Amino acid sequence: MTYLSRIRINPLRAASRTLLANPRALHGAVQAGVPDQAPGDRILWRLDTDHPRRPHLLVLTPGKPDWTHLVEQAGWPDAGGEHYAVRDYSPLLAQLALGREFAFRLTASPVQNTASPVAGSTHRTKTAAELHRRSYRVPHRTAGHQLAWFLERTPRWGFTVPEARTDAPAPGLTTPDDDGPPAREVRIIDRDRRTFAKPGTRTPVTLTTATFEGHLRISDPALLRTALLEGIGPSKAYGCGLLTLAPLPGGAR
Repeated sequence: MTYLSRIRINPLRAASRTLLANPRALHGAVQAGVPDQAPGDRILWRLDTDHPRRPHLLVLTPGKPDWTHLVEQAGWPDAGGEHYAVRDYSPLLAQLALGREFAFRLTASPVQNTASPVAGSTHRTKTAAELHRRSYRVPHRTAGHQLAWFLERTPRWGFTVPEARTDAPAPGLTTPDDDGPPAREVRIIDRDRRTFAKPGTRTPVTLTTATFEGHLRISDPALLRTALLEGIGPSKAYGCGLLTLAPLPGGAR
């Protein structure tokens, strides 16, 4: 059985600041909350920081988790209220149907594969592994290219994004080509670039992300179910790929 959890994080604590700044550290804390993981189990998570003083961690797990350690380490262990909520994901999956519409949010790492490293990088002798590598993975850095990356791939994830209902494209709704397709019901609400160390390697990890929010229309329920459970795009261990759905305001379908 799959569960979706929501955990309150106290950003003023020292341990919290470490977790909020380092996706690798937060990945370790998430993994520690899921007992008896089977090989191939996929755990997805996302950090929502709409309100910097009240960040929330969302985690999708293939089994029922326990977040007591996170509350004690990075929450408000002695305060009242609900420290974390864990909900069965089955009711949401049962609502997936062709043509149905939902509000959505996704933090992803938009990338492209290229035959050569990014322009301007330092030239050096390639290792044997690099010589046999077919391509380099390079992040999209502009909002326009990140949005284009997302919209080009929605069919493979089982949904489309309807045309925008605004009279004129709102900020974040345009594509790199001004004469291209009409604006869609999606916007980028946050963009980030973080660099952190990874044990065993001298080269730090640089993670470029974009958070998309908008409306989607289901075109293939089976593909969307897979995207929800297995995640979207690369860097899933570092807080990318968790697509969440919610009813549209006013109960629209």
